[in-house]
Amino acid sequence: MNNLKAIKRENKNNGSNNKLRAQGFIPAILYGGKDPNQSISIQIKDVKDIISSETFLSKVLELEIEGKKEKVIPREVSFHVISEEPMHIDFMRIVSGKKIILEIPVKFINHPDSPGLKRGGVLNIVRRKVELKCPAENIPDEIIVDLAGSDIGTSIKISSIKLPENVIPTITDRDFVVATVAAPTVIKEPEKPAEEAAAEGADGEVPAEGAEAATKEGEAAKKDEKTKDGASDKKPEEKKPSEKKPAEKK
Repeated sequence: MNNLKAIKRENKNNGSNNKLRAQGFIPAILYGGKDPNQSISIQIKDVKDIISSETFLSKVLELEIEGKKEKVIPREVSFHVISEEPMHIDFMRIVSGKKIILEIPVKFINHPDSPGLKRGGVLNIVRRKVELKCPAENIPDEIIVDLAGSDIGTSIKISSIKLPENVIPTITDRDFVVATVAAPTVIKEPEKPAEEAAAEGADGEVPAEGAEAATKEGEAAKKDEKTKDGASDKKPEEKKPSEKKPAEKK
């Protein structure tokens, strides 16, 4: 369990919050239970790594405020639209005996022990998180799905996944699918041996580039033939002897 130290925050206006951020703190609020809401701040360096984790919004944390420790769970994080730095965090107190609805991430294990994946199958993840209703004192960090023995065509439903005691899915009207092991989407054809490829070439198949070149050569040859034929068909013009009139006798 991660431990975080927080300090009370008296000023709650935007100016004071911006000043806190400039000093390396994140403004936050703590609510829930019988105690009143409390404005606090946490050092960015203490929480930055776990904020980026996939399980942050379902992780139970121990928050210490002026020596008093209590279990909390993050419910929402606001980020800056440009820098993507965390700007504000909402924490909720965990009250024993209460149930909390959370999205818990799914973790898949034993990939090498899946016959379907060994044969080229694909793990198709339908739900990366599952919404569960959990007792406050028994919140799982993740849901474990064991892929050992799963073959192509296997459909992994929520009923086949072992959940902690008193933890139930919020969807109760159907046995929904979490993942499947599907057949390969692309089947690679085996490469043809060099001898077979050569035989195909001998049968008269011409590569596209060669075919284009051959076409151009054929067109050029036809033009030459036409030029020659045209020249041979034309007969030379016969020169007629010049007719001279006899000179008149005087």
